Amino acid sequence: MTMMAGPINHAMTTTAFVLEGYRVKQNLGVVRGVTVRSRSIFGTIGAGLQTLVGGNITLLTDLCEKTRADAFALMLQHASELGANAVVGIDYDATEVMQGVTEVLCYGTAQVVTPIT
Repeated sequence: MTMMAGPINHAMTTTAFVLEGYRVKQNLGVVRGVTVRSRSIFGTIGAGLQTLVGGNITLLTDLCEKTRADAFALMLQHASELGANAVVGIDYDATEVMQGVTEVLCYGTAQVVTPIT
């Protein structure tokens, strides 16, 4: 049964398995967000040029950050669709699907929680 809660506040997410100050009312199961990205030819050339200078390769850093943020947002959307107001045990996984194409998975456990009073 899909309940559709509102958007989940980032403060209601954690990599821990317990959300401090809250009691679990209901576990809704594993939720995930998956995104698959490839580097453009221009990004690959630009990143290659940045490696000549050394240091942080900002083109790839920005791509990775955006990809993780998109996977996280998709996971929160999935949790919200189930009626959750919190997600615990959040983790990421990445797999190279083919050369230059990477899947990023963000997953956790969706919960309905209430404040401990």
